[in-house]
Amino acid sequence: MSVNSEMGGTPGYLAVPPGKGPWPGLIVVQEWWGLDAQTESIADRFSREGFLAFAPDLFRGDLAPLGDHQTALKYVQKHADHVVGDMVAAFDTLKVRPDVTGKVGSVGFCFGGRMSLALALERPVDAVCTFYGGQMQSLFGRMDALRSPVLGFFGDQDASIPAGTIEEFKTILKRVGVDHEVIVYPDSGHAFFRDSDPSAYRAKAAQDAWPRAKTFFRKYLFQ
Repeated sequence: MSVNSEMGGTPGYLAVPPGKGPWPGLIVVQEWWGLDAQTESIADRFSREGFLAFAPDLFRGDLAPLGDHQTALKYVQKHADHVVGDMVAAFDTLKVRPDVTGKVGSVGFCFGGRMSLALALERPVDAVCTFYGGQMQSLFGRMDALRSPVLGFFGDQDASIPAGTIEEFKTILKRVGVDHEVIVYPDSGHAFFRDSDPSAYRAKAAQDAWPRAKTFFRKYLFQ
């Protein structure tokens, strides 16, 4: 079952697994286009795997057309002051819901990949997965506060991530001492998981990443 809902005052899309809970919670964070059908479909996919998945609408209804980078950037800037607070409110609410086990993870894509990491610097997220986190290097100076296990997915042809960023990310995760795995897929660029965008989607990488993500969250959220 999937419905428009809210968590702690944060609007969004809630995908509830079949059967009877409680289930582990999972926050699914949008790309910089906004909360679109692609993000909702990923929440639905995780709900079918037994996660109560909530995709927060961090842009509060604003939605940029796919490919309109200027509008997407405008919305990132417009909503910058509240997006982390909205995710924190959603996380805090999920943690205490009676249909949630008390374990909550986060997964995000592009802008959402960075936001998933940002949430883990504010709250004890039980597992964090970042897909090609855009501008995640802006968080590197605060990463000593990270306590969450991390799974990261990137493409070797992603021009939006500066050279050396992924290696620096791995070095930081090793230094901080959290469980982590960082995978870089060959012949793949930004948004390779976005199956609604044929120009970006790379089936081989996406089909490898999906079972890895499921295994990761089952390991840390089902125990």
